[in-house]
Amino acid sequence: MYDYLIVGAGLYGAVFANEAGKRGKTCLVIEKRGHIAGNVYTEKTEGINVHKYGAHIFHTSDKEIWDYINRFAEFNNYVNQPVARYKNECYNLPFNMNTFTKIWPDVFTPAEAKARIEEERRESFTKQPKNLEEQALNLVGKTIYEKLIKGYTGKQWGRACTELPAFIIKRLPVRFTFDNNYFNDRYQGIPIGGYTAIVEKMLEGCQVRLNTDFFSDKENFLACAKKIVYTGAIDRFYDYRFGALEYRSVRFETEVLDTDNFQGNAVINYTDAETPFTRIIEHKHFEFGTQPKTVISREYSSAWKPGDEPYYPVNDEKNGKLYLQYKALADKEERVIFGGRLGQYKYYDMHNVIREALNEAQRQLG
Repeated sequence: MYDYLIVGAGLYGAVFANEAGKRGKTCLVIEKRGHIAGNVYTEKTEGINVHKYGAHIFHTSDKEIWDYINRFAEFNNYVNQPVARYKNECYNLPFNMNTFTKIWPDVFTPAEAKARIEEERRESFTKQPKNLEEQALNLVGKTIYEKLIKGYTGKQWGRACTELPAFIIKRLPVRFTFDNNYFNDRYQGIPIGGYTAIVEKMLEGCQVRLNTDFFSDKENFLACAKKIVYTGAIDRFYDYRFGALEYRSVRFETEVLDTDNFQGNAVINYTDAETPFTRIIEHKHFEFGTQPKTVISREYSSAWKPGDEPYYPVNDEKNGKLYLQYKALADKEERVIFGGRLGQYKYYDMHNVIREALNEAQRQLG
């Protein structure tokens, strides 16, 4: 009998396991994949730490979380400065003065940029936007929407912006400075040596079983510990009693190229509708790599079906109501704790996951 069975060796489960272990609790961690670290898993290819499930850039303004994660790794000073490519044009992200002066060659100052955006907003303003397109036009006007939002968002969600609800983009970050730093957070970087090494350290002292599916022997797993920390999909835990929650998934095409520098940046988004992938990640640039070869991943957003890896919850009204039905069941559980993006049906950045896991550990363990 373990004190805790932890279902899933991702970041939430690993943080909780580490906290429980420090308090003398016994933990069994089971993971259905053949590796630990969940979607932050990195593995070396050609000496490059490859982010197998998409780019993960650590950022936070919470000093406590920054200090916590730095116990497990040294971080470099990588700053996320993605580039958007629209056909044969490149623009800096997030929307800032570098973007505006490139889009409008006669715009040079913040006042001129504000005036141009306001002019375009007025031309297409809708008092009560009914869809994402009308909302985006209200926020930034036609030019930015057409070049940097329309095609990319359509690919992400698998449907036209006119068919997406307006609330998806309640706001768009617009900066009137020449600042390409995507995140506003005080602390930012990539762990030297990759994320997998962090999770390995967190799980030291725990018994870990890979390639082990909780649902292959659910009743026995539930009986083997005093409490269960479950980080899988909440609807599957309840056998889809009320129906399946929806997700968007992502597919990656990764290849090694015989060049030392393919695109000159870690992340380039392809914002036109004609390019089938949403972005290309060149992994070596996350760690300022100088290896003779490079590894790139083309990222394709795709519809999700049971059996696929769920990435992004579809947090619309229908799924929100469905999740609340499952949450009502979860709240009645005395032995099962639901955590992480799947257990709580919520998109979390890494620092949010760590904070949630630490808070839950504090509630459970004191």
